[in-house]
Amino acid sequence: MEQETRWSRLRRSEAAHGYLLVGPPALYAILLLAAPLGTIAVYSFLTDGYLEIVREFTLANYHEAWTNELYRTVMLRSLGVAMAVTAVTVVLAFPVAYFVSFHVAPERKSLWLFLITIPFWTSYLIRVFLWKVILGFNGVINSGLLGLGIIDEPLTFILYNVNAVVITLAHAYAPFAILPIFVALEKIDRALLEAGQDLGESKLMTFWRVTLPLAMPGVIASVLIVFIPTIGDYVTPQLVGGPEGRMVANLIQLQYLKLDNYPLGSAIAVSAMSIVTVVSLIFLFLNRRFLRGPK
Repeated sequence: MEQETRWSRLRRSEAAHGYLLVGPPALYAILLLAAPLGTIAVYSFLTDGYLEIVREFTLANYHEAWTNELYRTVMLRSLGVAMAVTAVTVVLAFPVAYFVSFHVAPERKSLWLFLITIPFWTSYLIRVFLWKVILGFNGVINSGLLGLGIIDEPLTFILYNVNAVVITLAHAYAPFAILPIFVALEKIDRALLEAGQDLGESKLMTFWRVTLPLAMPGVIASVLIVFIPTIGDYVTPQLVGGPEGRMVANLIQLQYLKLDNYPLGSAIAVSAMSIVTVVSLIFLFLNRRFLRGPK
């Protein structure tokens, strides 16, 4: 009787209702996220055989992934491209978000946000193909520059290399960077900025000491939102990157589908995820130090 009362009390408690709400999403995440990631992690420690996977524990796959010059070069290139895309996207996104937040009338902000999200109306694949047309040998940029007489022959460094990948990804992820920064700027109390200027600070110093620190959560969110998916992007390097612009996702696809080497492909994938985790933690640590300020 006492146990039944205790069980009835537990079912009526807030904790029970919380577990009931969290349970289905948690189960969904475990089945569709944790289970595949765990499978990849297990595969990375197995041995590749001829058209089969030998269930023998080994670290040879990680040794190959980190010592092979080709794999190491591609992973470093992916890291460099992702950091370049993140830097370009966030640096260009901040002025847009700042303008919409501080200089656009409140009744027009929704219109500006609507315009910012217009690229989402078309497929990501279509946008990549459009950039391929724009950057091509006979594309919009080369045709325009040739027509104006600025260049004598088409530019070849803007397509099928790392530059094309950075340009295309920066455009594709620009809205993802603008919106979190805009939200962070909207939360800033304007009275703090007025107080800073009343105390004799210039607009530039007020921005540096007040606006930027308060907007840093949005900036860090933008950095992570852009950095994490770009380092594993597959479509853009495949279509506009060429041999010089291939990234780690293309390497993983090669190991899985062309070479049928699941263990090595899994080891490369786990290595890439580890790099993303380390860099993301560094960003978060720098954000905390920035917000804390000098002692």
